[in-house]
Amino acid sequence: MKVLLFGATGMVGQGVLRECLRSPSVEQVLAVGRAETGQRHEKLRELSLKDFLDASSESSLDGYDACFFCLGVSSAGMNEEDYRRVTYDLTLSVAQVLARVNPRMTFIYVSGAGTDSTEKGRSMWARVKGRTENALLAMPFRAVYLFRPGIIRPMHGIVSKTRVYRVLYKVLSPLYPVLKAVAPGFVTTTEAVGLAMVATAELGAPKKVLENDDINNLARLYSQRQASIRAGLTST
Repeated sequence: MKVLLFGATGMVGQGVLRECLRSPSVEQVLAVGRAETGQRHEKLRELSLKDFLDASSESSLDGYDACFFCLGVSSAGMNEEDYRRVTYDLTLSVAQVLARVNPRMTFIYVSGAGTDSTEKGRSMWARVKGRTENALLAMPFRAVYLFRPGIIRPMHGIVSKTRVYRVLYKVLSPLYPVLKAVAPGFVTTTEAVGLAMVATAELGAPKKVLENDDINNLARLYSQRQASIRAGLTST
């Protein structure tokens, strides 16, 4: 399986990249973003976002089986127009290129818990995310899946690029066991999101919109499946 990964330097993207590079099901990853990942791996290639959106690069995009779109920004301090430009306009410009070049691929978009599919609620970020989700679902890909994680615990040395999130995660870190115990449906990890994305691209998922519990369940089942394969108990 060949994968396009957008936003590989963000917290979620780092977790997804880690699981892609570790997975025997993923043979190649093309990481697309504003900055380089700083990683070196035989599976990994990199491309700047500016070059990706150049029409001359389109011929090299065919043949990818899935796109993991983890690129995004916090809405804190942003007005709706600016947030929409980054969240909706950029996402759709990328998706339109991919749908034209390779409609056979699966497109997986990282949204967020509380996204407003009606596009009419009071929360600005939730409306914009909802509009983005709805537009993606209408595009002619083989399949589109929308991931809506809640609180994401960074693992394996991964950190957020956003300062306020780094502080928040540091404060919450001792509370994760409690949060997981009292509100398991709201907590996931960068590892679980990455595993669930690989699982969905490879095997599909039971529904288009995947909430936190769905993500955790997919990650757990996929980990068990991979362990069985390694043990020689299940065929690929």
